[in-house]
Amino acid sequence: FPYGREDLAFLLANDSDGFNRWDAGQRLTMLALDDLIAAHRNGVEKVMDSRVIEAFRTLLEGEPEDRAVLAEMLTLPSEAYIAEQQPLVDVDAIHAARTFVKQGLAMALRDDFLRVYRENRLDEPYAPTPEQIARRSLKNVALSYLMAIEDEEGIELAREQFAADHNMTDVRHALTLLTHSSRDEFSEPALRAFGEKWAHDPLVMDQWFAIQVTRPQPDALDRVKFLLEHPAFSLKIPNRVRALIGTFAGQNRVNFHRLDGAGYRLLADVVIELNRLNPEIAARLITPLTRWARFDETRQALMKGELERIRAE
Repeated sequence: FPYGREDLAFLLANDSDGFNRWDAGQRLTMLALDDLIAAHRNGVEKVMDSRVIEAFRTLLEGEPEDRAVLAEMLTLPSEAYIAEQQPLVDVDAIHAARTFVKQGLAMALRDDFLRVYRENRLDEPYAPTPEQIARRSLKNVALSYLMAIEDEEGIELAREQFAADHNMTDVRHALTLLTHSSRDEFSEPALRAFGEKWAHDPLVMDQWFAIQVTRPQPDALDRVKFLLEHPAFSLKIPNRVRALIGTFAGQNRVNFHRLDGAGYRLLADVVIELNRLNPEIAARLITPLTRWARFDETRQALMKGELERIRAE
């Protein structure tokens, strides 16, 4: 049903069913994102839809019946999902629009996110219970908003959460937020400490590689190249290849789809080399390039050029 934005905001605040409230919030946010994507594409000023802010304020100020569902309600649609809803994928506009919404919500509702984080911190010993899992989810969503604007208090909370080493979920989330921030003076020591502590555990090290290559900053491609030379990386380890190259190409859309084509060239180079060692993994890695038809003409030509180069091999 084509609900209007006021209807969706009302359903998000008042529907008795958790899924319906989540769905209304996602649809309301998508409408706002569509406006912002168009604004970015047309070079006009971005304006935050106040209905989204007020809807999120209602969620944060209410008494949560189910913290796990509330955490999902507060989570914005991913860039990959947003892209699937667009007739033509505008990578830069999607990234800019989603960042604008997250930062806008964080600035408007900063005190609410800070309160939610503090209310859901756990002092008791770790236990994989539904109650603790829900509290961790909600707390970490709140922290991600604070880190979206690199709030000084949020940064300190992320550092404390990482240092507390209470459980892997919290440590990994804090490390991700620090690494994805511009505060290298905090992220680099944390990455080094985590890498040294878990060097013996391949599965955890896969996460260590993946966290770094999903960094939204423009230096992400240089980080990928640096990690290709890391002693713990090898093209002969399929999971490590997926963690480094697969994650970068599949999840760091704004950097993989750079207009200079450097992300495409790197993937093609790896696929060509990997094809001699493990053709099956190489075939799976190539998938992002096969979706060239959904992008603009410049990126289409660059992606097709790399596919032709791979075929020639």
